[in-house]
Amino acid sequence: MKEKILEALKNNNDFISGEKLSRELGISRAAVWKHIKGIKEDGYKIESVSKKGYKLDYSPDLLTYSEIKDFLETKSLGRNFIHYDTIDSTNLIAKKLAREGAVHGTVVLAEEQTSGRGRLGRTWISPKGTGIWVSIILRPNISAYAVSKLTLLGAAAVERAMDNMGIDAYIKWPNDLVLNRKKVCGILTEMSGEMDRVNYIVMGIGINVNMDGFPEEVSNMATSLKLETGKEVDRKILLAALLNYLERFYNTFIEENNFEQVISICRKKSVLLGKEVKLINGDDIKKAKAVDLDEEGELVVQYENGTLGKVLSGEVSVRGLYGYV
Repeated sequence: MKEKILEALKNNNDFISGEKLSRELGISRAAVWKHIKGIKEDGYKIESVSKKGYKLDYSPDLLTYSEIKDFLETKSLGRNFIHYDTIDSTNLIAKKLAREGAVHGTVVLAEEQTSGRGRLGRTWISPKGTGIWVSIILRPNISAYAVSKLTLLGAAAVERAMDNMGIDAYIKWPNDLVLNRKKVCGILTEMSGEMDRVNYIVMGIGINVNMDGFPEEVSNMATSLKLETGKEVDRKILLAALLNYLERFYNTFIEENNFEQVISICRKKSVLLGKEVKLINGDDIKKAKAVDLDEEGELVVQYENGTLGKVLSGEVSVRGLYGYV
């Protein structure tokens, strides 16, 4: 009901009376006032004038469905949208909801994560109101072997969304996006299923959007869109663009078995191809040159002895010889 009242306020440039809201929504005027109070507590500024009613003066920088829906072009992704102020991890909540039968395209988003997690169990810093911390539940009819492609699909969607906003980011295979050689986005794809069938996939995406700084221990490898562009970035438009591109690429892959555009984007915007890299698998470190992405999205490398090999995402960590990239 609070969402309906907020929508009514947004659709009126002038005051709307409590009596009219009460009549149209079928609730008491006292209930209207209670919901208005809750909307104010969320950070919205609402002017209240006796005998005139309520008028929305200001909307805060929140990533709720009501704030992004006007920018969404999707049919499924984000249409079941669950917003939290603070939780431990969007991926943890999304996996629980997926096990309970949440529909394909369900989005779980938090303004803040207290236990955000990246690939290989690394911590992901997720301060309140400064980034996009989101997990999307997907239910594709694919084999477990093909799941790794979805990480690249997510990376391509993030890159295109940033490009829409004039931000020239690059992809560090398989799941990071970088600006000026520093990480600005990470993707964590988790699956439940068997070899021949996927029950569900949770794609967690964390984007450092408007953060002003980072702890010293990660400041040499992490950055934000604001730090690199010198200006605040509209989180609502970026999130909606991400979901729009993600659904477009996902549907093309699932319905047409077409992965060509995603691979093309990941090749063109790769920060690794043509560079010497380190392949890290626990204590085992090998040097190689990243030479290509094959049609399956696997990284093709040339080892020091001249032989070619393929690196599967999820098995190793890829680093530049002298830093993050």
